[in-house]
This record gives sequence, C-alpha cells and structure tokens, in this order.
Amino acid sequence: MLFSRRVAPTLSLFIALVVAQTPAYTGELLIEPGLNSGKCLTAASNADGAIVTIQTCTGATSQKWTFNDGSIKIFGNSKCLDVVGGSTTNGNKFQIWTCSTNHNPNQQFWWTGDNHLSWTNHGKCMDLTDGKTTDNNRPQIWDCSNTNPNQVWNVGYSASSLPTTSENGQSGTNACGTTSSQNSKCQTAWINSADDFCLWAPPSVGSIGDTERDEVAWCTKSGRGTRTIPNGALKGVHFVKTPDYVQVTGVGDFTKLNIPGGDSGGELDPHGADGNGNPIGGLVFGNSFGNALQYHEWTSFISDTEFCFRACVGPNAARNCQHIYDVMGCFWNMPANYDAGKYENCLGDDDEPMGVYGTSTWFQGQKPTPSAHTAAKSSSCSNIPSPTVGAAKKRRDDKFEYVRMPEPTPAPVVV
Repeated sequence: MLFSRRVAPTLSLFIALVVAQTPAYTGELLIEPGLNSGKCLTAASNADGAIVTIQTCTGATSQKWTFNDGSIKIFGNSKCLDVVGGSTTNGNKFQIWTCSTNHNPNQQFWWTGDNHLSWTNHGKCMDLTDGKTTDNNRPQIWDCSNTNPNQVWNVGYSASSLPTTSENGQSGTNACGTTSSQNSKCQTAWINSADDFCLWAPPSVGSIGDTERDEVAWCTKSGRGTRTIPNGALKGVHFVKTPDYVQVTGVGDFTKLNIPGGDSGGELDPHGADGNGNPIGGLVFGNSFGNALQYHEWTSFISDTEFCFRACVGPNAARNCQHIYDVMGCFWNMPANYDAGKYENCLGDDDEPMGVYGTSTWFQGQKPTPSAHTAAKSSSCSNIPSPTVGAAKKRRDDKFEYVRMPEPTPAPVVV
C-alpha cells in the first residue's frame, strides 16, 4: 500500500536547517547525549565556575537549560554555559558562569540542524569525552564533525514535568493530566508493549495527509490524558523490542480513530519538513530502555486499516528511525508481522536500516525501487489477549516491557 503526505518545498527545508540556531522545542530543556537519553547535562551547583557533567536524568533544576539570546542558560537564566578560560584547545571543559550582558564569546552557542551544540565562530562542538555515558563524565570541546556520535545531543523534557506546549504552532497540549477523554487534544504518546501503546490519529474526521500537523494520541491505556483506542478497533498487534528500538505493528479498523475509510494514510515523525514535528509538538515516551525516557527519533505510518510505529535509541537512532521514505508505507519501512488475529510481545534483532543496501543508500523516487528488507529474526514471543482499554500500568506491574536488552557499545571518539 502506498502512503501519501504533503511535503514542503526542498528550499524551505534547506532554509529551516540553515537558520536553526535554537531547537524547535521551547522552554526549559534537558540536554542529553545521543548515546544515552537517560543522561542529562548537569551543573554541579549555581556558583560561578561550577563544573558541568552528565548525570542520570532527574529533571532537577540543575538539568533544565534554556536557549536564549545566543546562550544556553540555567538557574532562572542567571547562569550560562561557559567554555573554561575561553581556551580553544581540544579537550577543554565547560563550566557555568554569570551570564554576560555584552555577549561574552565564551558563552555563545548555536544549535545546528543535525543536533550539535556548536561554540559560535570557533569551529568547536560539545563532545562527550571518550564517548563515556557514566555519571560525572565532563563533556569537552572538540573540532566539529558530522560523523562523530559523541557530538550528537538531544533536547527534550522530563515526562513528569511536561510543558503545556513544546513547539510553536502546536494545536494540542503535552501537559495532558491523568484523565482520559475522546475529545482530548493530548499530543504526548507512549510505546511500551503490545497492550500499552499509542497511535497518532486525527482529532476529528480527516485524512492523515490533511491532518498530519494536528494528530493526537489515541492509546490502549487510560490515565495519561489521551483519547483511548475503542475496544475492537485493533485486529492484530505485534510488538518487538530490539537492542536499538521498540516497534509495534498491526491492523485494525481505524475509521474508529477518525481516519476516513479508503484513506491510504501517511507518515508521521518528530521533524516534519520545517523542523517541527508531524504532529507539531508530538512527544513520545517509553519505559523499555529506562524509566519514562523520551524517544527523540521515531517514525510512524497509519492508514484506515494498518499501522506501524518505531521509536529508536542509541548512536544509530536516526538511521534506524529514518523518516525520508514517506510514501513507501509500513511494509517497506518496517518489515514485520502484520497478521490479523494475533497479539504478541517479542524480543528481536534490529532490521536492516530502511533504504540501506550494503554500502549503498536508495533515495525515494530513484528507479528501480528496491524490495523491502526481510524482517529480522524475533524470539521469546508471548501471546496476549486482544488489548482493551485499561489503566496505565506502573513500571513494576509489567515485566515484559522492561526486559533490558544489552546497551549498545558507545562509539569511540573521532579525532
């Protein structure tokens, strides 16, 4: 089945990336190394000269940063991220210091279109020292590289402290509360297991192509402030957890989720054509790789009869959750089990990244179109009853979804 969606002109995307000097997300943000979204950039105290390290994310004040006036600020915008001594030597560290009123060059940073924190006008980027994700590691400055995974940093939020809205132009909300309503405008989704996940679908009847910027979360569990998927809408659900992502696929009657009959659907992702998400402000969380971690890379397709949703972690997250194949549909992007009448949780290996064939990468529109990859091997599958609406489970209540896979080995630092 082909999926369709509206695509902004290439020039608009180019301009968006060029001028993107602050993240699309707004307000106080957690800054997390791409190698481990469970760790956060943390100031040791609010004193001048306090060191900056990575620590386990708690959502503390010392981990909440604001991008403002070319600087990265903390503690009520009174302190700024600062390069120690202004030294440009590779390996120099970071501290916080009282924010300057005259744009101190040691405190000037910009957010690149590929998730780097660049020291303005210096050709240096924030680098996770030696790629180590252990607490107390101090990030360093290093020559910027677009191939060094130690220089990828994500920004986001704590699931327990979500803003009303996370992106400009958002039609719904992320602070969704703990009740459920079929009129909810909640745009915070979860993906945990075959009986605890959400799908993006329209707030009112409309095709995915026409409503992609406004989709809301429809979930199998109540208690997160979302809409709930009507009982009987899901006709088959297959969940798999791999070392690098979680994925849920299946079939159903999604006219019950405001998708018109016959709509071939479309692709949804956290980036969109202009840097904002589809839906704008859509956030995704889960517990499979840690407690309530935000998935910064995810991709999803849904039509009137089928769906697929993948959320990725680790150094290859963007590659495994690629979102450029937006007309290729579920079976091509996420080869997996889509059988009706079966509901299961599985462990599995990673699929080959979509579009990658050995050393070559295929791009949408090139001829000939290659076949989809074969679905990766899965194991340890357990059957469950057809999901029905019920209260969201606490972490300790569901053993399957938190079976920990081995963490990926951090990539070595590139010099």
